[in-house]
Amino acid sequence: MTLSELDGAARKTGLAIRGAFHPEPGDAAPDGTGTLVLLGPDEPSFWPVFTAAPEYQDGLAHPLDRWSKRAMASLAALLDGTAIFPYDGPPYAPFLRWAERSGASWSSPVGLLVHDAAGLFISFRAALAIPERLAVPLPPANPCPSCDAQPCRTACPVGALAPGKAYDVPACVAHLNGPEGVDCRQGCLVRRACPVSQRFGRLPEQSAFHMRAFLGQ
Repeated sequence: MTLSELDGAARKTGLAIRGAFHPEPGDAAPDGTGTLVLLGPDEPSFWPVFTAAPEYQDGLAHPLDRWSKRAMASLAALLDGTAIFPYDGPPYAPFLRWAERSGASWSSPVGLLVHDAAGLFISFRAALAIPERLAVPLPPANPCPSCDAQPCRTACPVGALAPGKAYDVPACVAHLNGPEGVDCRQGCLVRRACPVSQRFGRLPEQSAFHMRAFLGQ
């Protein structure tokens, strides 16, 4: 199976490949990994797939994490691979490092990870460690240097995400929990401001779901 064929199989489950690379010593990949593949939501088809799933409808905790494990089981079986999840730990797998190693994600002007297709909406549901060394395409171009306006720099209404600053989580949470945070609760304004994000097709309902999870609601 090629990487393109794996991507096609992943999209049938609601996921898509968001980066891949051949691990080297120090990358913290499982022993015997020939190719490490990062998978995230396939927008905009992901949300209808997930909301129709039993994990979303059963009312139990962590529906998205449980759905991800079920979806990844079938993909891992295709290539005798091992599924790795960002929320399993400690120790936690270094997904941010892996994303940058793949050459398809970079640090944005505000510090968040940015992806060539997903923009600031990039997220990873799992990684797949495959024994076989699959052909990996050449890395795409970082979209930030060619973005003249870079609206992400000034999009946060309270400056919690701004160039040269650490993410001010308390300020962000306080704003989200107040009446003035209504718009932000439908999806982070910084992530939504990114021109690449705007072309990605992520549905507002999905962003609101993640914001509720972020606030523990």
